[in-house]
Amino acid sequence: MARRFVRDMGPGEHFDDVTFLVASKDLRTTTQGSLYIHAVLADRSGQMTARAWSATEGMYRLLPEGGFINLKGRTENYKGALQFIIEAVRPVDTKNVDLGDFLPRTENDIDDMWSRVQAVLADIKNPAVKAIIDEFRNDEVLIERFKKAPAAMALHHAYIGGLLEHTMCLLELAQTVIPRYPRVSIDLVLAGLFLHDIGKTAELTYETSFQYSDEGQLLGHISICVNWIDRMAERAAKTTGQPIPDRVKWSLQHIVLSHHAKPEFGSPKFPATPEAIAVHYLDNLDAKLNMCLKLIDADKDDRNWTQFSRAMETKLYKADPLASDS
Repeated sequence: MARRFVRDMGPGEHFDDVTFLVASKDLRTTTQGSLYIHAVLADRSGQMTARAWSATEGMYRLLPEGGFINLKGRTENYKGALQFIIEAVRPVDTKNVDLGDFLPRTENDIDDMWSRVQAVLADIKNPAVKAIIDEFRNDEVLIERFKKAPAAMALHHAYIGGLLEHTMCLLELAQTVIPRYPRVSIDLVLAGLFLHDIGKTAELTYETSFQYSDEGQLLGHISICVNWIDRMAERAAKTTGQPIPDRVKWSLQHIVLSHHAKPEFGSPKFPATPEAIAVHYLDNLDAKLNMCLKLIDADKDDRNWTQFSRAMETKLYKADPLASDS
């Protein structure tokens, strides 16, 4: 029987034999004192919350966080979102698992997106900026990870190829927007956009599920990239035989350090250059629109509004305002 994906499931269905990736799990206690499991199940089409009532610690241990599990249970609608009620748990032989069924993937062609990124980066004219970016581009191991990495664990572009897709969109946006402001360096903006999230190639792991690496937990993608810029600037100076001016290196590091804009969002610095401000707002625009559209697509309720989204700080209007009423 063909696999049923999360996006194709609806409330009121029963499943005797279905395999999911366990994205996260938690053993909790009800107000009456009994144990229950709260988990997030996933496949390549999306995620849904799962609960197992009257659970045991043995059942909880059987759920492999970041691994696969075979379940018996039913789906129901809970506050406008699909929920899976777990009735029984069975281990899965991972040799029989097709990873392509479980890791969400960009709908775009990865090689084509990388070609488009390369074409934009080729427009960088400043020799020092170009030299640093070329060192990143020529690191084959890094670029292979860059092509496959998600841009986030769960929010925007959270799928294989998501980081590449996000970066491509940003670079092409910048080519349209930044020429309207000739005093803003398009070279620094393009380089900053390419680099701003590239540390996620080391911050995240994405072989069987999306998790934080030890390096990612300890340093975070911003610190990782700032260190890489130092290293690549040294390499660029050796490759070209020309020193990289500190102000160029610092400008790129500042863009990376400040692209989240606020300390509570992970940035140790506020954007303090026109180029850093441009990168922040372009990044925020693409991330927010991607999140918005994914939330609308994932909402199964037939009402015009989604449930409140903490990430978007609002409910989202799902109906097409320009659609015909007929």
